[in-house]
Parts: sequence; C-alpha cells; structure tokens
Amino acid sequence: MCADTTETATETTVDYRDTVFLPETEFPMRAGLPAREPEWLARWERLNIYHRLREKEGRPSFVLHDGPPYANGHLHIGHALNKVIKDIINRSHQMMGMDARYVPGWDCHGLPIEWKIEEQYRAKGLNKDDVDIIAFRQECRRFAEGWVDVQREEFKRLGVYGNWEDPYLTMAWHAEAVIAAEFMKLLMNGSLYQGSKPVMWSPVEKTALAEAEVEYHDHTSHTIWVRFRVASAAQFPELDGCMNTDLLQASVVIWTTTPWTIPQNRAVAYGPGIGYGLYRVDQVAEKSTATVGETLVLADSLAESVREAAKVEAWTRLRDVAPAEFGGMILAHPYRGAEGGNGEWDYDVPMLPGDHVTDDAGTGFVHTAPSHGDDDYQLGLKYRLPMTYNVTEDSSYRADLPLFGGQHVILPDGKEGPANVSNIKQLAYAGALLAKGKVKHSYPHSWRSKAPVIFRNTPQWFAAIDHVLADGMGEFGDTIRKRALTSIEDLVEFTPVSGKNRLHAMIQNRPDWVLSRQRAWGVPLTCFTKKGAKPTDPDFLLRDETVNARILAAFEAEGADVWYLPGFKEKALDGIADPADYDQVFDVLDVWFDSGSTHAFVLRDRADGTEDGIADVYLEGTDQHRGWFHSSLLQASATRGRAPYRNVVTHGFTLDEKGMKMSKSLGNTVGPQEVIGEYGADILRLWVAQTDYTLDQRIGKEILKGVADSYRRLRNTMRFLLGALKGFDEAERVDPADMPELERWVLHRLAQLDAEVRREYRAFNFSGVFQTLFNFATVDLSAFYFDIRKDALYCDAADSLRRRAARTVLDLLFRRLATWLAPILPFTMEDVWLSRLPGEESSVHLTDFPDTPAGWRDEALAAKWESVRAARRVVTGALEVERTAKVIGASLEAKPVVHVADTAILAALNSVGFADVCITSGITLSDAPQPAGAFALADVPGVAVVFAPAEGAKCQRCWQILPDVGSHAHPGTCARCDAALA
Repeated sequence: MCADTTETATETTVDYRDTVFLPETEFPMRAGLPAREPEWLARWERLNIYHRLREKEGRPSFVLHDGPPYANGHLHIGHALNKVIKDIINRSHQMMGMDARYVPGWDCHGLPIEWKIEEQYRAKGLNKDDVDIIAFRQECRRFAEGWVDVQREEFKRLGVYGNWEDPYLTMAWHAEAVIAAEFMKLLMNGSLYQGSKPVMWSPVEKTALAEAEVEYHDHTSHTIWVRFRVASAAQFPELDGCMNTDLLQASVVIWTTTPWTIPQNRAVAYGPGIGYGLYRVDQVAEKSTATVGETLVLADSLAESVREAAKVEAWTRLRDVAPAEFGGMILAHPYRGAEGGNGEWDYDVPMLPGDHVTDDAGTGFVHTAPSHGDDDYQLGLKYRLPMTYNVTEDSSYRADLPLFGGQHVILPDGKEGPANVSNIKQLAYAGALLAKGKVKHSYPHSWRSKAPVIFRNTPQWFAAIDHVLADGMGEFGDTIRKRALTSIEDLVEFTPVSGKNRLHAMIQNRPDWVLSRQRAWGVPLTCFTKKGAKPTDPDFLLRDETVNARILAAFEAEGADVWYLPGFKEKALDGIADPADYDQVFDVLDVWFDSGSTHAFVLRDRADGTEDGIADVYLEGTDQHRGWFHSSLLQASATRGRAPYRNVVTHGFTLDEKGMKMSKSLGNTVGPQEVIGEYGADILRLWVAQTDYTLDQRIGKEILKGVADSYRRLRNTMRFLLGALKGFDEAERVDPADMPELERWVLHRLAQLDAEVRREYRAFNFSGVFQTLFNFATVDLSAFYFDIRKDALYCDAADSLRRRAARTVLDLLFRRLATWLAPILPFTMEDVWLSRLPGEESSVHLTDFPDTPAGWRDEALAAKWESVRAARRVVTGALEVERTAKVIGASLEAKPVVHVADTAILAALNSVGFADVCITSGITLSDAPQPAGAFALADVPGVAVVFAPAEGAKCQRCWQILPDVGSHAHPGTCARCDAALA
C-alpha cells in the first residue's frame, strides 16, 4: 500500500508522491467547537432553518410538547440533558420525513418567582402586603420575562432549535384566559368544591403545596410515647364493646413524631388484626417516667421496644387483649382537666378501628388528629370526628388556645419553634408522658424554602377526581380518575415501561386535587361564592356561562391582573346577580394546573399545535410522574376526556462521577456553560447520546474526557471520508451491481444500519443509535474497510473500477453518516456537510435521511464476508507476532501461507483477493493440513497461518513487495502502478 504524507522516497528511487491520491480536505483535525459553534448558530438564524423546515409540505405531523421549565435562574445540567434529548427527538423525526414542530415554553407563575420578589422586598425592609397587588404582580412578570430571555439564549447555545421567536408563556394573556377557562370547566361540571381537609402546608411560604412541590430530606424529629388513660366504657354508636373491667385502670399508649399535634387529638385508632396485650410494670430504672403497678395496653410485637424506651426493667404480661374489647372504649385526652386548660380538652377520645394501623413501628395505636393527616382525616370523616383549627397559616397556635397560644411549630426562618417542646413538657406535667426521644427519618420539605412542611387543615378548593361527569366526554370513563387510568392503560406508551406502573399507582391512590394557593402571583380561581351559604349548599358557587364569558374576554384583553381591579366583580356580575350577595375568590391556582393546561393553549389553540390537541410525546424527568405528567393527565381528563399525550418518555437525574447528587455546597456541580466553554455544545450533546438517559446519568471531568475521545474518533472518520472524496463527481459513480464484493458488503451494512438507526430514533433510544454508528465507524470502517481500501484509493488509476466503486461507496457513506449523526452532533455535521457541499443555502439540517434501497441487503454476501473477516483476524494476529519480534515492520513485508480446512471458506478467500484484504504483498491459500507451530485462534477453527516474507522488490509508489517490481517502464514500480502512471 502506498505511503502517506509522512513517508519519504529512498535515495535510489524516483519520488512518486505527487502521483498518488492522498486525502485532501480543509476540514480541520481539531474541532475548536467553543469558538466555532456560535458561527453556525448565527448561520442557522440567518437561514431561518426551523421555519424553512415548516415549508416542506405533505409531511405527517410530529409534535413533542415542551414541559415548561421555570423562569427563575440560569440553566443547570439537568436542563441541558432535558432539552438536548428533546432536540435529538425533534431533529431525528424531522429527518425521517415528519413535520416535527417544537414550541418551547416557560412556566411563569407561582411561588418561586413570588418568593424571589419577596426576598428583594425583605432586603429593602419592605413588606409585600403593603404593596398594591397589581404592582406586585407586574414585578413578578418583569422578573419572569428577564429570565425567559436569559434561558432562551442558553438553550439556543446548546444547539436546540424550535420556534424561539414565539414560545408559549403561562403568563401570556391568552394563556391566562385559557387556564381560567379550563378551571371554569371544573366549576361548571361539578368537579370543583371547597373543602376543609389537611394539606401539606409550608409555614414559611404560608401556602398549601402540591406533592410535586415537596422534596424529602432527613430530619430529626421528637418522638414521644403518651399514655391515654381509659375514661369509661360508654358505647360509641357504631361499635359493639365488650371491654373487661381491668382495662378501666389501664392506659393505652400511643407513639408520635409530631408532639405539636397532641392538642388536636380527637381519637385513638387500633388495628383490628393486631395482637395486643395488657402489661403490668413491676420494676423501673431510676430515670424512668413509668410507674410501678401501672398497666399499659400495647401491641405485643412492639412491647419490647416500648419497654426499652420507657426504661422499664421488669413487667408482667397479664393477658391477651382482643381488639374487640376496644369497642366503645373512651379515653381521656392527656390535657383533660389541665390547670389553665379552661376545659379546652375535656372531651371524650374514642377508640376506633383503623385499617391504616400497623405494628411496624410505635405501639400499635395511632394518635388521631383529623386536621393534620390524611389517614386521620379519613377516619374522622367515617366517624364524624370534629375538625380543629388550632394552627394558623404561619404554623403558630391560635392566640386564644390555652397553654400554647401563639407558639410556632416552624419559625419564619424555617427552624423548629417551641410548640413541640412545650407539648412534651405539658405531657410530663400531666403525667401522660411515658417516654421521649428523637428519631432521624425522611420528612417532607418545601423544595423552595427548604423548610419542613406540616399537614394542616385549611379551607381549600379541590377538584373531585371521583365525581361523575355528565359532560359528553365519557368514552374513557365518567370520572377524572377513571379517564386517567384508562389513558395510562390503553392510550399511552411509556419509555421506559416502568413509568406506566409508577404513574398508574399515583393516580389510583391519590386524593382529590388541591387547586388553591394562598398567594398573589398566578391565575386566580375565577369564581364567586354566595355570602352566608355553606360549601355544601347547591347555590354556594355562582355558575353562569355569561359571567364566565365576561371573565375570559377581560383576561384575553388585559390579562389576569384585571381580576384584582376595583369594581371587577360588579362588572362581571352586572345584570346576572347582585354583587353584594357574593364574595370574590382571591386564591390563585396551583401552578401545576397552569402547566397541566398547556395542552389547551399550545396544542389546541396554536397554528403549530396539533389537529386533535394531543401531543405525540411528553418528555421530562422521573419526578414529573408526580408533576407535569400527572397534572396534565388529571387536567386533560377533566376537560377533554383523556390524556393529552400518546407517549411519555422519562429521563433520570444527573449525578457527579461518583454517583452523588450534585450540590453547590459539595462543590460537585457541572454547569452546561462550563462544559460548552471547555469542550463545546456538541460534546455535551454526545454525552447525552452516549448515556442511557432512562436511568440516572453521571458526568464529570473524566467522563467528559472519554466523550471527547469518542467524538475525536467519529470526527476522524468523517475527516477521512472528506479527504478521500476530494474531487468526486457523478461521472465516477458506479452502479452497485458492478461493484466489487467488498463495496457491496458495505452497502449491505448501510441497508442494515438504515433500518436500525431509524428504529432506534423512533424508539427514542439515542444510546442505541450512537453505539451502532460508533461501532460501525470504528470497527467496520476505520479498522476494516478504510484500512483495506486505502491502497486502491491512493494508488489505483483514477478511472479504475475498484477506485471509482470505493469512492462511490464513500459518497454514500458520507451522506448517511452526516445525516444520521446530525440530530446528535448538529454543529459538527454542519461543518462536515459544508466542507463537501458548500453553498449559501446549504445545510445538513435541511436534508432528510437518504432513502436506502432494500436491494442493497445481501445476507448471503454478508455471511461470506463474516468468514473472510474471521480468517483475516488470524492472519493479522500471526503478523502481529512477527512485528512484535521485529521480523517485519509492516504487513506488506509478508506473504503468509494460510491453511484453510473448510473448502467453502477456502473458495471464498480465493474469490476476494485475500492478500488485499489482509494488506499483504501476497498470500498463499492452501487446503493442506496445518503444520505444527502454525498460528491459530481458538474462535476461528480450521484456519492457521504460517509466516513467510514477501518476495521481490518494494514498489516505490505503493510499497508492495512484488517479484515484478523494476521490470516496467516506470522505474521501481509494480505492474499496477506502472499502468496507473501510464
């Protein structure tokens, strides 16, 4: 094979370097991506690439609906992962012949932005409540607008294309009008109700929170064991009691990690299937608060843990206590008769059966405060327990609560208030505290303030997800829950499939949707309530289509701020109802309702939406099973009868190289800006494509070095193609039927790859695309096909069939690799494309994946070449032994003897020019038995190699060692090179 540009002619030969066709390209070896990528961004903007693609008519629609990021800060690596995945999906589907429209969007309302503005006020010593609410909302709007502009440019720098000039914003006036319209559908179909039940409440932010707004962190809580003394055996209406008299002197022991809820206790629950016992204390340690002789009722499986906590050194189990004995048992509240209690707790505390009671931890009895927990609330509903309103919005007890008035559970700075300790002291003073301690456990925190949350009973607005809807959209069920579950089961595909079970379980078990927030920045709950009416009264809510239409018209014209203008109620109700008879609701909607409604004002209402208002794909992180996927499913099930998506694709979280969660405090964060600054956006995109994004991904310096190495190898493949194709024109093209077998084998591989690449792109499996193409480029091309055909490309005559066929195949490879890789590496493949096909209007991103003829597939030929490649590995291995021993320097110095036992394989090797395949100057194929000492590979049976040196002189043009060198017209050449020079 001929020399490359680093070789020099010997002193006794003619210099033929100018006669060989060495690769030539201006495509640089070094990418220089950080500096060059902005040039391509500017070019794409000048060419208006995204909108040019929309001009391609007759294409089937494909819409990935963008889950809106929050407009309140610079992008982090999770944002980059998310948007790059979406971009690869959009670009690949566009290049597979779809009309892949992409409208980016932003979530603009809600507490995070409001919180930022409040922080600015606090820093200036101002109080938000002293500011006009419309002025405050406008400040929030300006804040969001500023971050939308920042994030838009950061997303574009990643190479993400879309309709950036006209994104959707949840704070746009039309969006606010549609969100209100979607809310009023709940008002009109009967799903909306006002209820008083415990919700997760942030004392710091003073608002209810959705599950998606909560994150769980380790937290150390007080833990207490409390005696509830038996007061009587008076019969509770629903229960049949058969309590024995020895229980009248006993105490039922509860365990809780929320001492602050004790003042709100209204019952104690027991498990009907749990085994209980009556225990008499016989001996106690010095600091025990237990009393010798007292009797305690406990679950048997938990009794020992209670004994240790209470420092009881000896006790006697007196007898079994059947759960039926608790029927009709009445306990005394621990604070009954407390000095200064003013009779606040002098009520009966019934014992009630509860299926939620287990013997996994605690005592087997559950202290029940219906205002502060869902299980407690449900038990309270069943047995008509009274709700309490002792805890105010900042988590302080109401001022007039005896003993504890004004004390906080959580202080305004997020730290623990005095309420827990005060209750523990009061329990001890009352003789009810059996034991105390602390426990570290996972506890809900607000993901904004990072402060612990509490469960608190407040009047809120809910969407009843089991309310039967008579709205004419019952094809998939007559309730929100049924429609959502049917959608999950029958209408939606999940990637990965585990997402289906995750979302199904959440929908199946969730309570009604809390829609209201006690904040200022958002879309208000556009409804009116009748003064003096109860929430259960049929006329409590004003339901009138004319009023609704007036509200929507005002929102379309001026935005949701008009709701807060003086006199708006009067205008909305004019001629319909007396405004004096109604209150205007000023809570704002849960921000998840905003984003859950995007299908209506983006997919349904925009010209670049979808005909049926349903997206082909929703794609977000795994946390969105309880976030955007969840809220969109509930909202659309309520207002359009089914899920707003056909596919749900989920990615994991981004971790550091050690698998740890990224944290600024740990100093292990990796920002997309720093990766782009050092490597370029294409390296970041390639990292995304290399990972299995359905799992958690790791990123860091060493990982990025590995990605950069993979990139370099792909780039070198494309650079070789460009160099070898210098000057190629259509006159050279060879029909596949006239090509040598090796070229037809490459075409077969391209036909295989075309099907694989399209299949993996359709399945959103980019790591599959990358691995397939990377292995093809490095193994099939660089290490095999290119290696073999360099000799023909460099040294054959320009018009030789073999060289023309090889160049034809390289052209076909170029067009497919450049387009197949363009969704992943848009900057680099644009550079590759323009290096060969320059032009003012040229762009790889205006091109589709080329159609690949099915006729290129040839399974018999592929099987034959599998055998050829296996035999080649044996030859290569044998020559490597000689090279290591310094017997030869290059494979062209060899003319090995290859012994082949299988006659079919021998015939195959004889038919393909096996010396060229092995890059040797000659080869002898033999069916003779392999001699002793021949080189062989265990995984290629029946093939063995005996080394022999090449005979003859070295051709000074192609460097093959052949007997005929020196016998031709051109000095020092072989017959092939002499003919080429002629």
